[in-house]
Amino acid sequence: MAALRSLQRYPEPTVGAIILNRKGQMLLVRSHKWGDRFTIAGGHVEVGERLEDALRREIREEVGLEIKDVRFLMTQEAIFSEEFWEKRHFVFFDYVCKCKNQNVRIDGKEIQGFEWTRPEDALRMKLDSFTATMVRAYLSSKGSSSRSVRRGRAPR
Repeated sequence: MAALRSLQRYPEPTVGAIILNRKGQMLLVRSHKWGDRFTIAGGHVEVGERLEDALRREIREEVGLEIKDVRFLMTQEAIFSEEFWEKRHFVFFDYVCKCKNQNVRIDGKEIQGFEWTRPEDALRMKLDSFTATMVRAYLSSKGSSSRSVRRGRAPR
């Protein structure tokens, strides 16, 4: 454990979001970093960057979407989670937002695929535990009622 701690001096702040389309479906992305589970788009906060600015930048970089109507949902902490590909200590700042369009673009490096699905259906998918907690929190605060699933893959 001491060796793991020496690799990282402080917990790492990250941002991520449940991104909703016009039908109320949420975007889930499949990532090898999370054991090929579905998770949310997001990433690290850079020094000097506001959380919402980091969220907008990470969403644009990871999935090519512009977001709006951003609202804070919750914080979570992952301390050397077995689900993540390397042992790290993260503080997750989790949001809910809407996307301005649905034209997801992924590069296949960090994200290998995506799906648009109803939040209540997401809980039956192979999610990382932090995303599952976030979806449950969203459903208990809001709910959703959309219908179809749209899938995508990274280009080869």
